[in-house]
Amino acid sequence: MCPYDSKIEQSGKKCKILKEATASLYCMEYEIIRLSNGIRVVFQYQNLPVTHVCMVINAGSRDESAGKYGVAHFIEHLLFKRTERRSTQQIINHLESVGGDLNAYTTKEYTCVHASILQPYLNRALDLFEDIFFHSTFPEIEMDKEKSVIVDEMASYLDSPEESIVDDFEDLIFQGSGLGHNILGLEDQLLALQKDDIVDFMRTNYDTNEMVIGITGNYTLKEVERLLHKVFGTVPSNTIERLRNDVRPLIEQHVAVSKPINQVHYMLGSLAYSYRDDRKTGLLLLNNMLGGMGMGSILNLSIREKYGIAYTIESNYTIFSDTGLFSVYLGTDEEKVEKAKKLVFKELAKLSDQPLSETAVKKAKQKFIGQIALTEENRMSMIISAAKNVMDYDRVILLDEVIEKIQGLTSTELLEIAQDVFDPKKMLSLSFVPED
Repeated sequence: MCPYDSKIEQSGKKCKILKEATASLYCMEYEIIRLSNGIRVVFQYQNLPVTHVCMVINAGSRDESAGKYGVAHFIEHLLFKRTERRSTQQIINHLESVGGDLNAYTTKEYTCVHASILQPYLNRALDLFEDIFFHSTFPEIEMDKEKSVIVDEMASYLDSPEESIVDDFEDLIFQGSGLGHNILGLEDQLLALQKDDIVDFMRTNYDTNEMVIGITGNYTLKEVERLLHKVFGTVPSNTIERLRNDVRPLIEQHVAVSKPINQVHYMLGSLAYSYRDDRKTGLLLLNNMLGGMGMGSILNLSIREKYGIAYTIESNYTIFSDTGLFSVYLGTDEEKVEKAKKLVFKELAKLSDQPLSETAVKKAKQKFIGQIALTEENRMSMIISAAKNVMDYDRVILLDEVIEKIQGLTSTELLEIAQDVFDPKKMLSLSFVPED
């Protein structure tokens, strides 16, 4: 996927996708290494004392079986809890003892573990990754502890309507699909999970051909290759067959749910484009114009700043392997929500009714490209994006190519995309409203 395809907020427990990422990969060379077991590695040389390393597995909550919701995220927790060679404390101390940082997150389609360490300790990070992914023991006592932690996480999440409405909206729009359930899972199903469920999920979803390690740091290619073969070379190959293609067409509907809250939370959205759809670049640009990064977005200026009727308003475009989701979120007082909705539809209609001027398109491109370039300094985001690139496209897409695609967009193309995605007849909405 393009470097701007997957911005994430990392909590170490759950990943909430907020906006499409803009991690840039400008003027940097990447080497792709392939191990005999199918594991791929993307390496980028950086003359810096800090090393960033990640391991991305193409398995997430959408791959869970009915009745086992929450197992992918549960595994992410348990990876840090005892292996055949290490205790929980030894796992924690392995990188912390040399000042390193270790974390992980789960999305609907992949799981990622990442670490930042000083240059001499790459071996430590890779050895730990190999250990936790392929030698975890999942003891019952640790499983019980982490179930309690996740149940508390669920409760905390439900106390935040601005966050929980995102999941409920996706449940609605992806009803009947693996994408249509919360990453955290359901409490009763989580509590019922056993070790066999974990082992079975990993066996049927952890394909070594769909694992990518990302490394950026001050090493030679030979050093990295030697270390990778030493640490991961003996990992047995595991090839699976899996089809992600279960998203159904939408039927227009508008749902309101009463909650013990003081303000209205509202989401509106439609199905959109997948990773491999060329139209995604145009929608990313439109989304950025409409309600993306910065205070100067169309929705923020026309609704929040001009009328002061929404304390939060934003749009989002989430890209999956076989589909996408465009959405608008706003929070406002109950007496203002209808006006806010009308204004949102008005702005969507403007983009769908006639082509944008050349000046407006030029300004939008300039802003978007600038935002993409500024994220270049986040080295960890960059190497994770590169790893995802390799997973999705078997190559790294550099910033020059991204810029070329953005610059090549025309007002006519943007109009056609807007007419397709912003069509009111293709949209669903969900409202959380105060109880009477």
